Amino acid sequence: MSMTFREIWTSAHGMIFGALFLLAFAGGLAGLYSMRPELLTANGIAERVKRVKLGTGLMAAVAWITVVTGTYIVYPWYRAPAPEGLTDLSSYPRSFLKADSALSGWHTFGMEWKEHVAWLSPILATVVFYIVLKYGTQLAENRQMRNMTMVIYTLAFIAAAIAGLFGALITKAAPVM
Repeated sequence: MSMTFREIWTSAHGMIFGALFLLAFAGGLAGLYSMRPELLTANGIAERVKRVKLGTGLMAAVAWITVVTGTYIVYPWYRAPAPEGLTDLSSYPRSFLKADSALSGWHTFGMEWKEHVAWLSPILATVVFYIVLKYGTQLAENRQMRNMTMVIYTLAFIAAAIAGLFGALITKAAPVM
């Protein structure tokens, strides 16, 4: 089994960074959810805040790494224009999708939408990380703030999930080789 340089980067972008993102999200959300004064002592809350900072910070960092590698490393390969007169467009994913009316929707809707929604994830994840850094233990005491933070955190995950799903489906239809 061998992989091309592009396939390695595409896999790292989607599978490695994506898996880290999922783990960080799960840890951060569980930490935020359980950060309640009725469940924890003062020492427990302080310890939980440290873990939530780690989880939300990791998620924000991995979200930025994923979006930046996707936008500036993988995406240019996807969008590379095919030379005039070329009949085998399999090495030019965007051109390949647009040339087939049955597949063109993957570009016109899927990829165009993915390009934009993906950037919401690191922005929202960074907002959550900032909230956790700034308010720390106050999140345990203020249920409304904690719930709002979890909603923003979940929106960051949903944006990444949509982008990831479109990315996986588009790569299945027209892989970057």
